[in-house]
Amino acid sequence: MTYAPILLFVYNRPEHTRQVVSSLLRNKEAADSPLFIYADQSKNPESDAAVQEVRRYIHSISGFKTITIIERETNWGLARNIIDGVTTQVNHFGRVIVLEDDLIVAPYFLKFMNDALEVYKDEQRVGHIQACDFTKDISLPDTFLIKWTGSWGWATWSRAWKHFNPDGKELLAQLEARNLTRYFDFNGNYPFTRMLCRQIEGKNNSWAIRWNASLFLADILSLNVGKSLIQNTGFDGSGTNCGGGGLYDSTLWQQPLPVTLISPTEENQTARKVFERYYHQTNCFWAKAIRRIKRTLKGDFGA
Repeated sequence: MTYAPILLFVYNRPEHTRQVVSSLLRNKEAADSPLFIYADQSKNPESDAAVQEVRRYIHSISGFKTITIIERETNWGLARNIIDGVTTQVNHFGRVIVLEDDLIVAPYFLKFMNDALEVYKDEQRVGHIQACDFTKDISLPDTFLIKWTGSWGWATWSRAWKHFNPDGKELLAQLEARNLTRYFDFNGNYPFTRMLCRQIEGKNNSWAIRWNASLFLADILSLNVGKSLIQNTGFDGSGTNCGGGGLYDSTLWQQPLPVTLISPTEENQTARKVFERYYHQTNCFWAKAIRRIKRTLKGDFGA
């Protein structure tokens, strides 16, 4: 098998970067996988020291088939960096695996992603692979199809990435014109439409909400896992886009996760209900109020 390139996006978190690279190297497929590291430039003097520490570290990495480092000369921000990096490499290689610096991967993460990319390569209705599960719902099957894209440890093909529309305003207009906002929001249980509105207003710069909406509108599904091969360590206050709370903790599955072609290629409605239930339990008014009180008592006044 020719292994898909791994795209790793880093910025100013040296310890997180070391963790994700160390976890990747525990995957035996790493030795046969090209690694592309996109290192953003500091956006202010306060972050410069940490940015430079990350850059020194990534030049010391070994253990992959090849390592290519792209150091931005100015601060691009995560969205622009990911959109450019994914577009460049997926158009060259046809498929990519994408990670950010605040993730830890399981020992069989690369095997699963490469197997899934191969098994589903010709299935036009599957455009995304997501290796993180934070619901911890034991009723979920090992793999399932869902009309939603997660952005923590994911992969795609050039045939799917061509559907990516960076124009949030156009995406929102289509969702509203087709009366799809409630379904897009998991039956009103998570404010994805609001996230898209805030991206349009310049209040966030999320590439992920636009990717989610792009595939949703194209009626393209994601292959998701019921056992998590990804752990997100970014909810420790170190990241730009992540707050605290422990809502999305996951337990790394330490065994191989088989990939079989799911037929028919349809959304798993039972799995969708699991997500609706999880989002309702964690995003209803009382759940948010209790979390805010607990954080305040601990002295955490963040978002």
